Amino acid sequence: MSTPRPSLTLSSTVLDAPDAAELADFYRRLLGWETVQEEPGWVKLLPPGGGSGLGFQTEKAYVPPAWPASPGDQLMMLHLDFEVEDLETAVAHAVAEGATPAEFQPQHDVRVLFDPVGHPFCLFVNEEAPGEPPAISPEWVAEQTREIAEQDRLTIQDAVAPDPSAPAAPPRQAEPDTLS
Repeated sequence: MSTPRPSLTLSSTVLDAPDAAELADFYRRLLGWETVQEEPGWVKLLPPGGGSGLGFQTEKAYVPPAWPASPGDQLMMLHLDFEVEDLETAVAHAVAEGATPAEFQPQHDVRVLFDPVGHPFCLFVNEEAPGEPPAISPEWVAEQTREIAEQDRLTIQDAVAPDPSAPAAPPRQAEPDTLS
């Protein structure tokens, strides 16, 4: 005889970060969600109208995942997908709030970005759109990065290598893979 299955409700997906409050602030601005719980090393956001939220937990040993990953890289264990109505507008908003577009974009109706501590997340439109992915120009990425730096927000470079004397990792040639 099996035991009855208890009632289980997904409360939140939790992301580790060097500073839970800073990463929660990025997602609060990105999504417009409210902080419903905050204590040292822990923050929880919920969407308006209820539903599963996002939790953020301070992990001093946090290592950002590599995407696309190569053998031996820190792998992402999950990623967040956000459906949007207008991909270009959503990407611009995410970048303005501190996200960084990934160099490799696997699909024409999906944009992969990194949050300020390096977690990949996707913005996508839920419709069939013919054609190749539009290019994200290096000039546009550089312009967005300059604007973020001028606003004194934490960037992916700061999160990955906060010590300015730390040597930068050499660029790697990875075979692209899709997130979704």
